[in-house]
Amino acid sequence: MHAYEYINNLIPPLKLSDKTGMALAWMEEIRTDVLPVIDKGIFLGFIKEERIFEINNPDTLIGEIEPENQNCWVFSDKHIYDVLRVSSEQHSNIVAVLDRELNYLGIVTMEDSIAAFADSLSIKSQGSVLILSISMTDYSLAEIARIIESENTKVLSSFITTDPLDDSKIKLTLKLDQPELRHIKATLERFGYKIIDHYQEESGVSSEEDRIGNLLRFLDI
Repeated sequence: MHAYEYINNLIPPLKLSDKTGMALAWMEEIRTDVLPVIDKGIFLGFIKEERIFEINNPDTLIGEIEPENQNCWVFSDKHIYDVLRVSSEQHSNIVAVLDRELNYLGIVTMEDSIAAFADSLSIKSQGSVLILSISMTDYSLAEIARIIESENTKVLSSFITTDPLDDSKIKLTLKLDQPELRHIKATLERFGYKIIDHYQEESGVSSEEDRIGNLLRFLDI
């Protein structure tokens, strides 16, 4: 799940020689309010629709406007989670993708990133999600999976993030195939595991909006 796999080729970059009138026409056509700006293949940042409206001159060159979010990019070989992280940090719904020589390759949208990450978590399937706080030295996915499977439940997917409040700990997010969590939580806590959040899907398949909302909550976005 690398960033380059989710590049959106429908969103073109602006060049410094392009005019703001053309930029607005592109934005209207592809239904976006922001476009990337490049110069000789190098990413410079983004131009937003509201900034162009402030200038109010269709003949103004893009090169005359200071781009925003110059740091809103990831390397092409980074995981899709890094796209979500940068998008959140930069408050942008699109993220540029660069190769290791810093050449611009394209952009990934927040919508595509969330969809890809949700698929990787099997978030669309009925079940539940648990988030555990664990010391890195105590982490063993095999042992945790064994405990969960003792309750006739399977681990469908998992991912690890660092705990921003404690460098010695990690947050382990688990997608399980059963919606009922009461016995699983009790068993994990009996073995000394700390559960810091959970989500149970009890009434069939939830809406896409609900799934995305829960996913963002688990990612702390």
